[in-house]
Amino acid sequence: MGKFDAYKINLKGVQPDVQEFKYTLDNLFFANIDSPEVEKGKVRALVSVRKKSQMYEFTFQIDGIVQIPCDRCLDDMELPVSSTDKFLVKFGREFAEESDNIVVIPEDEGEINIAWFLFEFIVLNVPIKHVHGPGKCNKAMVGKLKKHVKRDPEEEEDLGDEDTGIDESGSESWEIDPRWNELKKIIDNN
Repeated sequence: MGKFDAYKINLKGVQPDVQEFKYTLDNLFFANIDSPEVEKGKVRALVSVRKKSQMYEFTFQIDGIVQIPCDRCLDDMELPVSSTDKFLVKFGREFAEESDNIVVIPEDEGEINIAWFLFEFIVLNVPIKHVHGPGKCNKAMVGKLKKHVKRDPEEEEDLGDEDTGIDESGSESWEIDPRWNELKKIIDNN
């Protein structure tokens, strides 16, 4: 029995009405996927399958928490994930992804393993930038980071707080490298 056999759905047994499958994705699931994006978590997934003429419509409802490293201090942080995603599955000669939302599976096999799809839907809900809330980053790491980041001496903003580069008025507060201004002059003159 393989690591992901529990995530196989035999479509030949699916009736025209909706069938539901419930999964709990825990640390073992993420360890078995062996991907650096998300290594730990506890996520509930409800997968509904509906037979529609020659296709099967899959609806994924995913809710839970994943642990990912903070971009600033590298300590693990909990991040809530929640999504509803859909795709269609149809039978063909061999496995293929016709588009972002249509998957073809071999008719003679008649089953699809949805483990990787579950993982992809979770990862797609992780924001590009993930940092702890204000004051929750590892203090030792933030202290080291402060020593090595060039900052405007007048700027008293703490890296442990919301360090977005935008001041209270909504404008950017980063100092622009003067070399960029020289390059902008060249563009403006053309």
